[in-house]
Amino acid sequence: MRPSSGLPRHICLLRLSALGDVIHVVPLVRTLRKAWPDVALTWIIGKGEHRLLAGLEGVEFVEYDKASGFKGMRALGRSLRTSHPQGFDALLQMQVAARANLLSAFVPAKLRVGYDRSRSKDLHGLFINARIEDRPGIHVLDAIGSFCEPLGLNQTEVVWDLPVPREAHDWARAQWDDDGRRTLMISPCSSHSRRNWSPDRHAALAEHAIAQGWRIVLCGGRSELERTTGDEILAAMKSREQVLDLIGKDTLKQLPALLARADLVVTPDSGPMHIANAMGSKVLGLHAASNPARSGPYSDRHYCVDRYDAAARKYLGKPASEIKWGTKIEHDGVMELVTVEDAIAAFERYRRDFG
Repeated sequence: MRPSSGLPRHICLLRLSALGDVIHVVPLVRTLRKAWPDVALTWIIGKGEHRLLAGLEGVEFVEYDKASGFKGMRALGRSLRTSHPQGFDALLQMQVAARANLLSAFVPAKLRVGYDRSRSKDLHGLFINARIEDRPGIHVLDAIGSFCEPLGLNQTEVVWDLPVPREAHDWARAQWDDDGRRTLMISPCSSHSRRNWSPDRHAALAEHAIAQGWRIVLCGGRSELERTTGDEILAAMKSREQVLDLIGKDTLKQLPALLARADLVVTPDSGPMHIANAMGSKVLGLHAASNPARSGPYSDRHYCVDRYDAAARKYLGKPASEIKWGTKIEHDGVMELVTVEDAIAAFERYRRDFG
């Protein structure tokens, strides 16, 4: 159904985190803006995610700091009632975590769209009055895209066009010369540590790529885990002096530009995976803990390693086809199912296709 007044004038989107998931929301923003160029969009978002997407045209961002707790929720509600006294025609509540559900209660909206019952949790159903359809077997991005359907729209194309400033591209171009060599970029860390591949295996893949004449670039954030992982990759390499180490040296605005310079990005299921895909880079995704058909790089999974079915059989005792869509298999050791040979085979698939 549509808002009772006809075409919506003001829509609120609620998706706080994480980096990959907010990337999946951007095509929905594009769909809404294309259908209704005059609609006002307000997006309640996390602080880091806002830094990544700041400048997205046609969107008013409202930050919610998770550390502010219930006090911050009340303050956000007061601010929304002051700045938008007529409320919103619709709230698209795209996060089912308890914090996001409770926060949504402070958003004044007539139509409150949430997930289907099978994906609801933490009392999600109490905070909504409309649901998207349950469509098992679709990618997370397509599920998020379906949030426009209760408004009478369908997402028929996927467009990102991320807001990356020229200065960020200038910085990325300055990191190495365009000398004709292809670049393998390794972004080794997910926020879920059990999705991460071992540093020695990243090192072995990097050595193989160097032997084929490729440049290796390490990238990542400023966390202790990312710095330690990068150091362990380098320590395991004989050719470490040939690696450009950019871990901790970029900003969230520079990250998309950096990933765009790679020919192939190696990463587990992570925010950089989805940012790289949105920027048009090919991704060698490393999957065992999560299903690449659901949460892998949206545009092209041909260069991914998929050991999700093997993980389901080993840890859950049944094939992936018999477990609930979206099940995470984040067990200790699960990523050991992804071998160096698997990753080299994926790398060589890319070389066969692109040279």
